[in-house]
Amino acid sequence: MEQDTTKLYTFLIYSENVPGLLSQISAVFTRRQVNIESLNVCASSTPGAHKYTVTAYCDEHMAQMLTAQMEKRIEVMQAHYYTDDELFINETALFKISTSVMLKNRDVSRMVRFHDARIVEVNSTYAVVEKTGVTKDIISLFDELKKLDCVLQFVRSGRIGITKSRTEHLDEYLAAREEKRHKKQNN
Repeated sequence: MEQDTTKLYTFLIYSENVPGLLSQISAVFTRRQVNIESLNVCASSTPGAHKYTVTAYCDEHMAQMLTAQMEKRIEVMQAHYYTDDELFINETALFKISTSVMLKNRDVSRMVRFHDARIVEVNSTYAVVEKTGVTKDIISLFDELKKLDCVLQFVRSGRIGITKSRTEHLDEYLAAREEKRHKKQNN
């Protein structure tokens, strides 16, 4: 019997900020028939570089292939894949819950406090609860509130993550590339 080695990987991809690259990156996953679970794109701490944080379930061999395919793109400076224990990760979720149910059932507000979430808006119709944390904690709060029949809407952001290493891999790569370019000019 073959063992299932599929797990959630987080891909950190650094690129120049060029139109159309997001569709090229998603096409890499599509061609390999790997579903993207979450996606976040933002400017990185390195000037001129954008950071794509993509999560997907696959095995390590597939993660290696996806990373290699992404790095073949001219605009991609660098791509890496990570497991959860190699990153500091976070997500944010918003829950719209029924104010009337919350007022009738004290377990709703207890559950919000128990999960270290915070109420950011309350009106006569609904309350908005914000929870920041890891996926399993957010889903746990969702499941508990769903049992209490108070959830009107729910949305969760894509994952954001930074490596646990002291320096950014991209900064090391760019420094080495600059040093190589400088040596080439001096020869």
